[in-house]
Amino acid sequence: MDKTLKWSLWVYLGLVFIFVFAPIAASVAFSFNSQRFPTIPLGEFSLQWYAAILSDPEVWEAAVTSLIVSICSAILATIIGFCTAYTDFRYNFRFKGAYLALALLPPTIPLIIMALAMLAWLSRIGASGQVWSIIIAHTVLTAPFAMAIIRLRLSQMDESLEAAAWNLGADEWGAMRHVIFPFAKPAIVSALCLTAAVSFDEFAVAWFVSGLNKTIPVMILEIVQGNIDPRVNAIGSFVFLTSMTLVILAQVFFMAKSNQESKAV
Repeated sequence: MDKTLKWSLWVYLGLVFIFVFAPIAASVAFSFNSQRFPTIPLGEFSLQWYAAILSDPEVWEAAVTSLIVSICSAILATIIGFCTAYTDFRYNFRFKGAYLALALLPPTIPLIIMALAMLAWLSRIGASGQVWSIIIAHTVLTAPFAMAIIRLRLSQMDESLEAAAWNLGADEWGAMRHVIFPFAKPAIVSALCLTAAVSFDEFAVAWFVSGLNKTIPVMILEIVQGNIDPRVNAIGSFVFLTSMTLVILAQVFFMAKSNQESKAV
């Protein structure tokens, strides 16, 4: 019975992976197809669509914009997420539950509603259509992810460690530097990678607030709205590779330290 259950779980997991990754694998395969239309059987192996996007200045401009937005958003979101998580770890105060609920609220709001709200707010202060407008919007959207990861890490920490540092003569900043930061470092790096991946992939909010400053996902959306363009498969493969690399790095950094601590125990 246990063996049957084990194999059933493996089969189920395999079907889930096929359901999720089969369309992505097909897109990657078509990106190397010499034919313009995504049909089977495939044509000859070709790198012409990659050459086309590499020679397109608009693609490079969108890639640079996406890179700037994702890096800046990741840094800001991680700083905000760390401050929020540390406040939850360190202090007890009235309405703490409401504070945490509010901090975790943005991902639960439909992206269209979030995009419209950000557009209305940024337009009201005369800040829409700028690169830093996308950074602000993505920071709001991704900060809860950073907060959740760092909060999970801090919840594994013995609260007496910080108090011990104080008793040994460290001030609050010294305890933060020598105790809190080293312990939370894997989660901080993981949060940076994950929030960068989320920002790099996001298109709905960016499409509303970016104006003429296109990110890579916004460019893909505009291309597919016009006609069938095989460059989309090549651009999509690049986005998938970048996002998966960041997500895997986030997982590796977070799990590596936990595994080391488990072995030490």
